[in-house]
Amino acid sequence: MDNAIADNMDFDASQLASVKEIFKSYNKLTELCFMDCATDFTIGDLKSDEEKCAQNCTNKFLKASERMTQRFQEYQMIMNEHVITAQQNR
Repeated sequence: MDNAIADNMDFDASQLASVKEIFKSYNKLTELCFMDCATDFTIGDLKSDEEKCAQNCTNKFLKASERMTQRFQEYQMIMNEHVITAQQNR
């Protein structure tokens, strides 16, 4: 493996934490939707109602995650403004 490839494979702590968080979210999504939607284990494929349930479950999870991220960003902006205001008032 050449050095350029090795350098690109190095993760710093924040990148590694992000990757871990993505996998945790994916595993949570998979578990929740499987538990809610998989009902027939006698066949190898998903039935149409199971597939629709899984799609709806995934969409709801992703929309909720997006909304939580948006709210967190809004909260962070407000907190940053408070910090800046406090520093200016010193």
